Amino acid sequence: MELHILEHRVRVLSLARPGLWLYTHPLIKLLFLPHRSRCKFFSLTETPEDYTLMVDEEGFKELPASEFLQVAEATWLVLNVSSHSGTATAVQAAGVTKIARSVITPLAEHHVSVLMLSTYQTDFILVREQDLSVVIHTLAQEFDIYRDVGGEPVPVAGDESSNGFPRAQHGPSPNVHPVQSPQNRFCVLTLDPETLPAIATTLIDVLFYSHSAPKEAASEGPEANSIPFFAFSLIEGYISIVMDAETQKKFPSDLLLTSSSGELWRMVRIGGQPLGFDECGIVAQIAAPLAAADISAYYISTFNFDHALVPEDGIGSVIELLQRRQEAPGS
Repeated sequence: MELHILEHRVRVLSLARPGLWLYTHPLIKLLFLPHRSRCKFFSLTETPEDYTLMVDEEGFKELPASEFLQVAEATWLVLNVSSHSGTATAVQAAGVTKIARSVITPLAEHHVSVLMLSTYQTDFILVREQDLSVVIHTLAQEFDIYRDVGGEPVPVAGDESSNGFPRAQHGPSPNVHPVQSPQNRFCVLTLDPETLPAIATTLIDVLFYSHSAPKEAASEGPEANSIPFFAFSLIEGYISIVMDAETQKKFPSDLLLTSSSGELWRMVRIGGQPLGFDECGIVAQIAAPLAAADISAYYISTFNFDHALVPEDGIGSVIELLQRRQEAPGS
């Protein structure tokens, strides 16, 4: 197996809903005219709380500072697992569970905080730039590690630690965060970039003009009402879209592509209050039990909360599995 450290240096931002109007112009540029901005890594996720942006340095330059934009302090590097040489993003992903044991859990054990961005094509693992040497030391026995430079993979030695960052020590178990499952049924889709102009007006309408007041989540129990959630990413020329089944009806059915099974997904939303970026093991506490049960999952981290998408027919067993995790001794 190969682990690629991609060239992107990513910033993570929260855009407050009342400030969306101020950023419509730069967001349209990043969505539809990436050659104008030279942005190669762009992700926009709408949640009930805000909009989370993950953008590379070129994309970050397009977003003016304002009271509505909150920027996480760290710069994040992007990791991608590939089972063979070549462009990792060309491989259809099985979900975050395939890398739970080999990547997510070892990094959590060594106190490396990660963000996840699953797309239709693959899974991206984001780590703080300052943690890279720990990542390399932790994963070198499991993977052949390459750093992409100028589009070419350059082997990284397992003992490489150019900044002298010490190997992290095992620490206390992470907090066990509550989970909820909104009633939405989600689709994970892709689109030929050449046909993006054909859905441009619908996409603009959905992202910028189709907002109703967010429904209140259920106050008790793991079941919540439907929530606004829409994720669009354009990364290295590949498009991935996550939307609920009702929103999908607004788009031309012949342009959006999904798996042959046309599977629908339910969401597990992690966190009773904003999670922050410093705690380690949040992704692992969800991905590890799903991997042990052989349940596929997409995983999308946002500025405040995390979100896992699991097959619709398995949502009951997933909630039960994660509730047992919460009830376990010491949790």
